[in-house]
Amino acid sequence: VAYLLIPYVTPPLTPSRLALFAFVGAMVGSVAAWRAFYALVLVQPGLSRKALIVGAGWAGRTMVEAIRSVPGEYDLVGFIDDDPRKHIDVIDGLPVLGMRDELCELATQTGATEIIVAITQPDQMHPEMFQAILDCHEKGILISQMPLLFEQLTGRVPVEHAGRNLHIVLPLNGSPSRLQRAAKRFVDLLIGVVGVALTAVLLPLVWLAMRLEGGGPVFFRQTRVGQGGRPFALLKFRTMIPSAEAHGPQWAEENDSRATRVGRVLRRVHIDEIPQAVNILRDELSFIGPRPERPEFIAQLERRVPFFRARHAVRPGITGWAQVNYPYADSVEDALIKLQYDLYYIKHQSFWFDLVIFLRTIRLVLTLHGR
Repeated sequence: VAYLLIPYVTPPLTPSRLALFAFVGAMVGSVAAWRAFYALVLVQPGLSRKALIVGAGWAGRTMVEAIRSVPGEYDLVGFIDDDPRKHIDVIDGLPVLGMRDELCELATQTGATEIIVAITQPDQMHPEMFQAILDCHEKGILISQMPLLFEQLTGRVPVEHAGRNLHIVLPLNGSPSRLQRAAKRFVDLLIGVVGVALTAVLLPLVWLAMRLEGGGPVFFRQTRVGQGGRPFALLKFRTMIPSAEAHGPQWAEENDSRATRVGRVLRRVHIDEIPQAVNILRDELSFIGPRPERPEFIAQLERRVPFFRARHAVRPGITGWAQVNYPYADSVEDALIKLQYDLYYIKHQSFWFDLVIFLRTIRLVLTLHGR
């Protein structure tokens, strides 16, 4: 619609070459000037939010790491912690300034306008610390909780700091409406039909390439766990040697030595994923959602990663928020990070969020960021 309206809402282009070059120069110059102004002025420490972090433990250190991943947003002045053993230390480059009874006074002295509460179990917070935080709130100091601020800065849910607080991982507005689910399923069906047609077109070429390399099956089926914990057979073009898992299930790795030459090409351009359109038509997959995991790895991960099974609350997908932010996962530690992204998607899922993921997926495909 916007494209069709362009001739009616924009002035006609001038035939003057000088005017056209002047227009391009003005556009480039104004964008460059704005970015220079932003870089030189708006990210100066004086314009950052000064913040104190309550809690110098692992939650506080995680918060410092997240804040430093977004330069210019915050100016951290130090920690507040009731453990006197930490007061002689500098933790992650920040001093431990005092204890709970000094919180408001230190906030005033340091000019802090925000207090970030990074206590792993807020329900076990000392009553005097709770009251000190309320006193600061009454004085107009912004109080931020670590899990919510971590989400805003990183696009991830800090499940290892959630404890038994279900509100940290549950969707903000409940489950999507029937209309939203129906619209998403309609789009999935369109993508599935197109994907099956592409699979049929590519099948002879892929078969010929594999035949020239040494033969073997064209398709690869692998059991994955879907919505509600139900297993299904995921379908892909084969990219590894037939005996890739002769010694049992293994994590896929970047530049995996088990991949064939044809398989590396298919992975690089993401062609190996196209047959999953069959799973979409079977209602086992959506185009966008958490990537389905293998049952062998789920048994291992759910013992070590909190809330891991919460991923099964929605239909899994071919691409997702985790895939466009953190494409490789070949260990339990990587699986934890991807789970944080997946739970963020489940918590904030919407049509616009899916659109963002779709556009970022296209960018990854066009830039050949396959493994």
